[in-house]
Amino acid sequence: MDTTASGSGGAPHSGPAPHGRSGAGLDGRTAVVTGGGGGIGEACARHFAALGARVTVADLNKAAADKVAGEIGGTAWHVDLSDTGALEDLVLDTDILVNNAGIQRIAALEDFDPDTFRLIHRLMLEAPFLLIRAALPGMYARGFGRIINISSVHGLRASAFKSAYVSAKHGLEGLSKVTALEGGPHGVTSNCICPAYVRTPLVETQITDQARIHGITEAEVLELVLLTEPAVKRLVEPEEVASLAAWLAGSDAGMATGASYTLDGGWSAR
Repeated sequence: MDTTASGSGGAPHSGPAPHGRSGAGLDGRTAVVTGGGGGIGEACARHFAALGARVTVADLNKAAADKVAGEIGGTAWHVDLSDTGALEDLVLDTDILVNNAGIQRIAALEDFDPDTFRLIHRLMLEAPFLLIRAALPGMYARGFGRIINISSVHGLRASAFKSAYVSAKHGLEGLSKVTALEGGPHGVTSNCICPAYVRTPLVETQITDQARIHGITEAEVLELVLLTEPAVKRLVEPEEVASLAAWLAGSDAGMATGASYTLDGGWSAR
């Protein structure tokens, strides 16, 4: 659940990082975070940089990517991830890949625009596949890699009016598990993080859409729609997602792979 990272532009290349150290620090590691210009992606980029990683901030919004990258001493990558044809020959040399970029559109199935459905799947499923495909050879060569897919509770549970988003996130969950099975013998892990609604601009937009669809006020959406399922009645903070992502990126998480880690306040316990 985050901002769209999507442009053309060359993919960043970075040299090998040292390996074999213990602890949660990311000194010397390189990371690429899509949708890194805001929301969950920005929180991940800042957290990783604070732990010593050299971070590439990938985003459709060039100004946002430049701003975050400049503030953390990273590199900005202005890229349209929905242009999946441009990613087919990509070489992505990084230790850590965070697939976070996404958008949301809400409509009943019979009203859902087919082009929008395809766009969401390109951005949120096909693009992660192509980025993983581009990153794995370098990870395999170095014997270390961390694929972190920002999924959603909607990768595990469905909600009405979100056919494209729910199906894309379910697909991402399957892609992550296959990556874990193939990457395991090469020192590469792959996991999903599944938050409930996160306090991001994407969720703020959803509140307006949900109010329109359900015929209620925006003030009622939070109580009657967004927080009906979680046992903990609040939004997830982006920094909470980033903290879990940082652990998954570190050396202590070498046996954590093929899993889906929920940050949903108990939603999926139902």
